[in-house]
Amino acid sequence: MEPPLPSPDDGPLLSAVRRAGAPLNRLLLRVIERATLSEQNRLLGLTIAVGVACGLAAVGFHLFIRLVETTFFARVAAASGTTRSVGLVVVPMLGALVAGVALDRLAPEARGSGIPQVKWVYGARRGRLRSRDGAAKFILAALQIGTGSSLGREGPTVQICATVASALGRVFALSPSNQRRLIPVGAAAGIAAAFNAPIAAVTFVIEELVGGLDTTVLSGVVVAAALSAAVEHSILGERPVLAVPAAYGLTHASSLLVFALLGLAAGLLGHAFSSSLLRVRQGFRDLKRIPPWARPALGGALTGLIALAALELVGTLGVAGGGYEVLAQGLRGSLPLKVMAVLCVAKFAATIASYSSGGAGGIFAPTLFVGAMLGGLMGEVDRHLLGHADVQLGAFALVGMGAFFAAVVRAPMTSILIVFEMTGSYKLVLPLMVANAVAYVTARARSATPIYDALLEQDGRHMPQAHLASPALTAHRVGDTMRADPVALAATDTIDAAVATLAPLPFETIPVVGDDRVLVGVVTEARLRRLQAEGRGAELVSDHARLRGSLVPGNSLRSALVAMNRLEVRLMMVVDDPQSRRLVGVISTSDVVGVLLRFEEASEPRSSRTGEHSALTTNPGG
Repeated sequence: MEPPLPSPDDGPLLSAVRRAGAPLNRLLLRVIERATLSEQNRLLGLTIAVGVACGLAAVGFHLFIRLVETTFFARVAAASGTTRSVGLVVVPMLGALVAGVALDRLAPEARGSGIPQVKWVYGARRGRLRSRDGAAKFILAALQIGTGSSLGREGPTVQICATVASALGRVFALSPSNQRRLIPVGAAAGIAAAFNAPIAAVTFVIEELVGGLDTTVLSGVVVAAALSAAVEHSILGERPVLAVPAAYGLTHASSLLVFALLGLAAGLLGHAFSSSLLRVRQGFRDLKRIPPWARPALGGALTGLIALAALELVGTLGVAGGGYEVLAQGLRGSLPLKVMAVLCVAKFAATIASYSSGGAGGIFAPTLFVGAMLGGLMGEVDRHLLGHADVQLGAFALVGMGAFFAAVVRAPMTSILIVFEMTGSYKLVLPLMVANAVAYVTARARSATPIYDALLEQDGRHMPQAHLASPALTAHRVGDTMRADPVALAATDTIDAAVATLAPLPFETIPVVGDDRVLVGVVTEARLRRLQAEGRGAELVSDHARLRGSLVPGNSLRSALVAMNRLEVRLMMVVDDPQSRRLVGVISTSDVVGVLLRFEEASEPRSSRTGEHSALTTNPGG
């Protein structure tokens, strides 16, 4: 940069001052340029900050849960007689009621585990994690878990920490792509602090959230997980979340057969857990007479009744809350057979009631609990079937914990590492690998969709698939392509009336709607004519309408094709919202193909399009 030339009107003194000031200006510009951090340097600094901040947030969340539990549920549990019996039902119900009202009015995205929400924002590149939802999850999940709902703290910790990371990215003005990269960094920090398991946190983020080995994200995930775990250690102490005897190991090689059977049982039970969770969740949504804000209270009351029944049968309260104390007893092998059997069934049912009703809390800890009880039961099978009098029931409980987790969450590597890090026991590598592999394969054979993806799909959110790579599928939305306000049958129509309505129309499949065009399901003309031929023309159409899935206008065409392929259909209904389910349109595979063809035609050179048209017209029989 050359010194400025003096203007003809400048005097000699002013010209001399300007020439002398030019080097100073260049020096100041150089200092400012070097003092301004590049975005990559800011991203590195924020990764460190995220690790520390998420460690503090996770510890604060866990201590808050403990405070709520001590203030409310622990007092009821310590009471006796009628006070305890009534309190075990009322306290979870009231805690869930307060959470339900707040979730419905203030932060609907804070419902559930939190992991599906984080996965959706990161994987589908849609929206952002709002600070309000993270704050609501912090308070409301602690309230529900602390008052006795059968939910886990780990999923909410992931959403809270991912929200912290996302907020820091916005505050420091990172680009949208780097803000997105901070989401798995925060999620890993949350898992590391929740389970005291930084290695498992890294594998979980790779297996479940990122979906592959993204080296750009991996370094930040490792740093944040290590820092978050260090913060948790410094405040809560360096000890495993679950203490087990260090002597656990494979005492008899023949027990591997029972460990494989444990994996098979865990796979089948894991599939039953996931499918039951989804069905009951949909059932709660279909309870139109109960408003959404009151449904968590119903789930809380059911959880309290189940906990009370378990208390009367086996004298323990492990069903309520996370159940870590009773889980630790199971891992030490100190629970009798009857206790493990009752707690396995009760925790299974209570978790489904608490989660499916629409509250705030996760399923991590409950799956570990159910798996441990199942493993302990299989340990008794080993003792009686193979005559191993010295069998370690706690070892089977520990392996069952990982196997059931693998079957439900479908993260097999994480399920192995998380058991090692949570317990500090590394002597059951072979049994754990055998049981986890069998459980994972068994559950996957029963249903290919993991639980978190299935929950998203039930909410009308379909994760994009990598093989659907056309930019048109990502750029276009269902709302832009669907046929709006389609012809529909009324739920009160009879089959005879419906057949008469469909006679002049070119439709094979038609939606059935209730009041305010709320979607009831779909029927086919062929099915209606068959029912009419069977003499059932006076029956209502709504009795035969079925609905396997729906879309919302904001879904991409890619997610629409994924849903159609999974359900093996060519036409899907479009509703305004998964909650209200008011029919606004229909979309078919031919509609999507039309968009693709127009996109490709617009992308091709004009000469190419002309040549193709010429070939088509000269050889129409092709």
